Order: sequence, then structure tokens, then C-alpha cells
Amino acid sequence: QVQLEESGGASVQAGGSLRLSCAASGDSMYNYCMDWFRQAPGEERERVASIGPTGGTTYSDSVKGRFTISKDTAKNLLYLQMNSLTPEDTAMYYCAANLRFCPASWRAYAYWGQGTQVTVSS
Repeated sequence: QVQLEESGGASVQAGGSLRLSCAASGDSMYNYCMDWFRQAPGEERERVASIGPTGGTTYSDSVKGRFTISKDTAKNLLYLQMNSLTPEDTAMYYCAANLRFCPASWRAYAYWGQGTQVTVSS
């Protein structure tokens, strides 16, 4: 059983930066696929970035080149560095984990945090 807790969400102006953190407890994140998802009101949950158990990363086209996902397995922390933020990045951001592999659908992820709100104003 893994518990996830996000932090770092805030209100910022367009062009600004934020770093989100996700603290994992209950198990080491070493063998987990760790993802950041986001969901805006009335929208489908969207995968933002993923880091697999071996460290490979993928990004959605909408954030590629602006966001960076990373993890510190010694501290059991997952990060999302977000630069050049736009109002379209406004959403609730969720940390998710799944043991050993990264599912194609967000619905298949086993563990979720409660989310942290990011609001970007123009």
C-alpha cells in the first residue's frame, strides 16, 4: 500500500515557474511507475509526465520542453518542475503510482494523491 501526498501548488502569473512535489510512504517508489496527471474542471484527466521504474521519462505534447519530471528514490520524492506556465496549465495536479509498469489509462493506476491546485493567470 502506497500513500501519496502532493504539495507545491499555487497561483502564479503566466510565464512563471512552480515545482510540485509528491511524497510517497508505505513502500519505496523504486519499483513503481510514477506519474503526474492533471484535470481541469469539465475536462478529462490528462497524463502530464511519467517516469518509469528504470528512470525513463515521457511527456505529453502540451508540456514537452517546459516540464521536467524527476524522482529521488532515496527520499521517496517525486517532482514536477514546471516552467513557462500558461493559463492552459491551470488544473488540479495529481501524483499517481503503479507497481512495475505504467498503465495506458489513468483508470488503471493503483495509487493516487489528493491533488494540488495550480492556477496560472494571464
